[in-house]
Amino acid sequence: MSARGAVYDRGYRPYDGPRGGRAASVLALYKASVRRAVGLRRSWRQKFLPLGLLAVVSVPAAVNVGIGYATRNSPLEGFSFFTYREYVGVSSALLLFVAVCAPDVVCPERRQRVLPVIFARPLTGTDYVAAKLGAIFSLVFAFSLLPQVLLYVGQTLVSKDGSLHYVSQHADVLWKVPVAVAALALYYAALSLAVSSLTARRLVAGASVFGLVIISSVVAHILNEAGALGGRGPLFNLLSLPLVVRDLVFLGHVYPQSPLAGVAGAGALAVVGYVVVVAVSVAVLLWRYRWAER
Repeated sequence: MSARGAVYDRGYRPYDGPRGGRAASVLALYKASVRRAVGLRRSWRQKFLPLGLLAVVSVPAAVNVGIGYATRNSPLEGFSFFTYREYVGVSSALLLFVAVCAPDVVCPERRQRVLPVIFARPLTGTDYVAAKLGAIFSLVFAFSLLPQVLLYVGQTLVSKDGSLHYVSQHADVLWKVPVAVAALALYYAALSLAVSSLTARRLVAGASVFGLVIISSVVAHILNEAGALGGRGPLFNLLSLPLVVRDLVFLGHVYPQSPLAGVAGAGALAVVGYVVVVAVSVAVLLWRYRWAER
């Protein structure tokens, strides 16, 4: 008996809309990564942690503004829990944020073996890294900048001398905060993605980001206590290294109470260490995904 087949007309038509090239593919991957990281178009469970962490880091700014309003006509006028410099990157919520978001945008694609499908489009490993790095950078930048905006706008509104006077007295904050936040965002985005690219499991990747930072902090503390490397041990602290760069942006020198204070050329060495960490992280990403596209 001969086999018979049936043809069904389902009305399929070829796509005749606009066709984007390589740049459009990178942009699409960037947008999809951002949506996945913050839980857009996903259940509330995926939105809860990133948005909850953003709310947590915004609470100190709101409290500081509230205290400023309550004390503006009292002897405690001008009291503040922290400065703009101190508010950049000191919260452990930032580390938790990148430890959650970075693995979520790279690990599932490796675990579900969809990288060949992604690279079937006009995308290279470099394009893939650029899209993922851009997505996490954007999210960390926004995560760190929004509380600063809340703090600055709130302080202008509660200032006793008026908003314009406050802005004129703190005009330098308008460029120092974005530059410091951008430096911090690039550092954490590159480091967290590099670590996450080495495994297909999100939990392992997140724990590895935490573990690497904590171990480096312990090693740096031991080296500093032992007086090794001429007091340069804190340069191996992956958690505090970008904060030294932050201090250079705000102060122009190493913070006097920093463990690196008094070390000759500490500022330049911190910048070199920062560049090395970012460069090595990007190199790891390029190695992983240039290999994957083959």
